[in-house]
Amino acid sequence: MSVNRKLLLIDDDAELAELLHEFLSPQGFELHAVQTGRDGVRGALSGEPAAIVLDVMLPDIDGFEVLRQIRAQSATPVIMLTARGDDVDRIVGLELGADDYLPKPFNPRELVARIGAILRRAQPPDRDAQTRPAQPRVRVGDVDLDPGSREVFKDGQRVALTGVEFDLLETLMRSCGKTVSRSELFRKVLDRDPDPFDRSIDMHVSHLRRKLGHACGGVERIKSVRGVGYVYTRVEPG
Repeated sequence: MSVNRKLLLIDDDAELAELLHEFLSPQGFELHAVQTGRDGVRGALSGEPAAIVLDVMLPDIDGFEVLRQIRAQSATPVIMLTARGDDVDRIVGLELGADDYLPKPFNPRELVARIGAILRRAQPPDRDAQTRPAQPRVRVGDVDLDPGSREVFKDGQRVALTGVEFDLLETLMRSCGKTVSRSELFRKVLDRDPDPFDRSIDMHVSHLRRKLGHACGGVERIKSVRGVGYVYTRVEPG
């Protein structure tokens, strides 16, 4: 099965685009760069990129509006580029549906690692991998998760999740009734070491609560365990 290696960069920094092209091409990526938000939206919705790298600061519409327009029609993975130390931009980007963020300036190797992580989550299952044992479906209460098709259903209705949200939900559901630490979630879901100041996992949990409903059978669906992590509660729908 061929793997989509097309990347879309939405950033008006021409030097950065050239640098990333030189660095990503030997890694097997095909980078297409645009310098305005409007061109970025068009490229995201018509060019079928495997992933999008999106800067917050753009000359016409800002990156948040670009992300809103993309998310209205597409679940393509998005990495937001934010100013270093600007927690507000990171939180807003994650709230709007970004899969991950990377503060500027950054090491290109770190960007490649982040792209690789989200592409592994986003790629459809390899139908030719006959020797790979099938992962069993997971059902807890009113939610049914199919790891083969990477689909989630609540009360029989499909729920659209990003790749990060799917992996996070699967990790929590497979440990239903047990607390999963934030450190473990960082490593399993985001493929990186935990950072006490990084709220990415918390924001993705918030998205899951909103999409699946905060409660099941009158019990909180995903509970926070203060200072430790999260637990998906074991409960049947009422």
